[in-house]
Amino acid sequence: MTTPELAPREGDRIAKLLARAGIASRREVERMIADGRVKLDGVVLTTPATVLKSLRGVTVDDQPVKAAEATRLFLFHKPPGLLTAEHDPAGRPTIYSALRNALPESAGRVMPIGRLDYNTEGLLLMTNDGALKRTMELPSSGIPRTYRARTYGEVTQEQLESLVEGIEVDGMRYGRIDANMERKTGRNQWIELTIREGKNREIRRVLEHLGLEVSRLMRTSYGPFELLDLPRGRAVEIRQVDVEKFIRTLPGGSVVTAASSAPQQARARISRAAPRYDAGAPGAAKAYVPRRGGPVKPGAKPGGKPGAKPGRATPRGPRKPGPTKAGPRK
Repeated sequence: MTTPELAPREGDRIAKLLARAGIASRREVERMIADGRVKLDGVVLTTPATVLKSLRGVTVDDQPVKAAEATRLFLFHKPPGLLTAEHDPAGRPTIYSALRNALPESAGRVMPIGRLDYNTEGLLLMTNDGALKRTMELPSSGIPRTYRARTYGEVTQEQLESLVEGIEVDGMRYGRIDANMERKTGRNQWIELTIREGKNREIRRVLEHLGLEVSRLMRTSYGPFELLDLPRGRAVEIRQVDVEKFIRTLPGGSVVTAASSAPQQARARISRAAPRYDAGAPGAAKAYVPRRGGPVKPGAKPGGKPGAKPGRATPRGPRKPGPTKAGPRK
């Protein structure tokens, strides 16, 4: 007896479609459906397994869902003392308080890829694509994340190298960790660590298990994206071509490309060609952030002296002869 072949499914689950449209992550969408917040043609959906070809007729909180926009990715330097969440019942400040001034108005709704603890600083990627967010967060993706930790206590390079085999702390198994002693002064040291799972408080728990006290923790890279010297509280958008190239390296990676009008395409070409400025606090001077490399001093422009046009060298004419003095040279 042969098993009948199943017809290929047309469309995708609604949770995936809504995540791709930037509404929320798949898990959050499933909770929205369970709470009765998602409707199709006015009828409340009861299961996230609903398969659709498009989001036509779908509403969230009675608001129509727009078609998925092009995938965008922002690099944000999270300062310490901010919660990686939209709201905090205790009233603590969140990353969105800083992002209001750091992101352009056209960014729309963005979500953090992974989390950084309240007192952890450094690179935090933000995207409008819920599917990309989930893919990059999965431990199975194996995307490396690199941190620098300032610690106090006694530890040897041999102990750090042993973490490459993984370690178990309080019943929790952590996978491979590449750790290296950067510099040491007495009982204080800077340690660089690269992980690939990103479990909750993984770096702090492992270092504390080795008897170290962590006084500062900073994420410096996530996959191919690096923090470099982007100032705290600032954000810069990663070029679309680099985003598309990265997504294609992910398992089952696909890029969302939204159709745009001719004026929109022209504006996109202009924005890609023009120097990029990231927004700072109200009233503060804007810092120029080049596509490659770090920012320069506020008020300076690329391409030479302050006031010179970007990309155009300041012309230098022949040097005029200076005054000479008569008499023998001393």
